[in-house]
Amino acid sequence: MDTFALVVTIGVALGFTYTNGFHDSANAIATSVSTRALTPRAALAMAAVMNLAGAFLGSGVAKTVSEGLIETPHGDRGMWILFAALVGAIVWNLITWYFGLPSSSSHALFGGMVGAALAGGTEVLWNGVVDKVVIPMFVSPLVGLAAGYLVMCAILWMFRRANPHKAKRGFRIAQTVSAAGMALGHGLQDAQKTMGIVVMALVIADVEKAGDPIPVWVKIVCAVMLSLGTYAGGWRIMRTLGRKIIELDPPQGFAAETTGASIMFGSAFLFHAPISTTHVITSAIMGVGATKRVNAVRWGVAKNIILGWFITMPAAALVAAVSFWIVDLAFG
Repeated sequence: MDTFALVVTIGVALGFTYTNGFHDSANAIATSVSTRALTPRAALAMAAVMNLAGAFLGSGVAKTVSEGLIETPHGDRGMWILFAALVGAIVWNLITWYFGLPSSSSHALFGGMVGAALAGGTEVLWNGVVDKVVIPMFVSPLVGLAAGYLVMCAILWMFRRANPHKAKRGFRIAQTVSAAGMALGHGLQDAQKTMGIVVMALVIADVEKAGDPIPVWVKIVCAVMLSLGTYAGGWRIMRTLGRKIIELDPPQGFAAETTGASIMFGSAFLFHAPISTTHVITSAIMGVGATKRVNAVRWGVAKNIILGWFITMPAAALVAAVSFWIVDLAFG
């Protein structure tokens, strides 16, 4: 029973990483594709490679996910809790992907964990949830908005005397670098979230001890799935981000990506806080857009996205709780 449950749970966790890849690949590359700095295929391939690299950069976020959000549950019940948490996250990812909303896969995952833990009677470490998830959830978009605005102002000021055509060409090239940074940050953040879950499954099954380093095969498998998912590509969500929020030109795209990447690296290395790549890049795009004039940003789309953020955690928590009860009835 135990091995079977472990295999199923890890399988589902990798499925989640895959949906995360095609859900969030858009964030890494939408800006460079919509400014025509890169062709979509080239951008996707680059994002896939960088996601892979980013996955190996650290493990602070993974530790937060596997130890800091819910008490590690035990036995079969513990496996079902993880399983339900992942189902909650995947279902929500697919719903938002279908409607083309850039909701956050990370918050779907945390919502799922909390929902399943509550349903399964496992303690939720609310301090951890508030410090590492809820506060960054509100702070990172605000930082993204402000930083995007400031970075763009700085660029406008520095290049105020440059020949616009030359500058645009230069920023197209620079954008390949900033998009790569963005994808690297995404790998650093999001592959680790799944690693945290897989490690938790291994601890529940007594394969690993709590606090052991992450096994190399876990890193590789998570990173590869994220890359495959990225390459499978999220065209629908890419449209929302690249075009609907604001029409970007290369300097703006560069500003938004640089901002997004820096925030992701910062939160992963300094705070070990898992933040949402989606929130960061979306808010950076809005901040950059606001330098044109405040009404150049389509705030209506922005409003939908923000609503999606607030709904994500509760919705995924609900789906996870329900799927836990179903599993519990079936196998309990």
